[in-house]
Amino acid sequence: MMKKGFLVYFCLVLQAASLLAQDLDPRAYARVPKDATTLIWGYSFSKGGVVTDPTLPLEDLEATVHATSIGVAHTFSLFGLTSQALVALPISWASASAKVNGTPQTAYRSGLADMRLRLSVLLIGAPAATVAQLRAAPRKTVLGVSMNVVAPTGQVFEDKLINIGANRWSFRPEVALSQPIGKRWLMDIYAGVWLFTDNTRFYPGNALREQDPMGTFQAHLSYNFTPITWVALDATFYSGGQSSVNKDLNDDRQSNARIGATFVFPVGKQHFLRFAVSRGAVVRIGQNFTTASVGWQRSWVKMPKKPVNTQ
Repeated sequence: MMKKGFLVYFCLVLQAASLLAQDLDPRAYARVPKDATTLIWGYSFSKGGVVTDPTLPLEDLEATVHATSIGVAHTFSLFGLTSQALVALPISWASASAKVNGTPQTAYRSGLADMRLRLSVLLIGAPAATVAQLRAAPRKTVLGVSMNVVAPTGQVFEDKLINIGANRWSFRPEVALSQPIGKRWLMDIYAGVWLFTDNTRFYPGNALREQDPMGTFQAHLSYNFTPITWVALDATFYSGGQSSVNKDLNDDRQSNARIGATFVFPVGKQHFLRFAVSRGAVVRIGQNFTTASVGWQRSWVKMPKKPVNTQ
């Protein structure tokens, strides 16, 4: 029974780390030129302890989670508004250890994780524009919305409690405000909610796992050294998400906060590097990780054709 408790919390570790990888994302609603395609690669490393139900005889529960992903994003005009579609496919591998009734136990998993999809539309302050039009445009307040989707493409073994994939769909509608402050500062504020479908084939393959909605809130303050080199201070808070198995409630309701920083700078004309760090600030239950990540992206922008001189 206690071994099962340890495995349940390791499952929580994997799922929380998977979600939180998307939860500190400054400038996600920035104006970008239309008809641009961006190739994205990223790697993250998370390590730390896990706050568990104090009634369980679990001690020194720690985990290490690696994840790498590749994705592509494309911007386009949707009814004259700046819009972007993104798809990313991650791979994760993780290990955890704990003492259960004084006996050391370990677990390890690796494989394809659940695919990420995102569609965003900037409703106010960001009409679809070319590169030249963006360069000439003044900085404005931007109001945007998005739909984030996690698709069940990850590795799942129905006879195992721990899996890389969640075997369900997750949706996060979100609204965001991006406010310039002076010439160099930018404030971003996002609010959203994760909605989860049921996993009808939870361990041992015939159990029903349900999860309540989980609200999320992000705030970012960034500073431009140049128009394409910037640094941001990041914070996020998330609450809710209590789960149940066959209607039996788990003590895993989230009420946590994280803080971090992000630095983005160009390498050449069309390549960018992104470094980020974050850590738990307030953790009621769940993972209390320190996370470091590095990302690279390469963009291609469709340029307008020059008129042909026939004279």
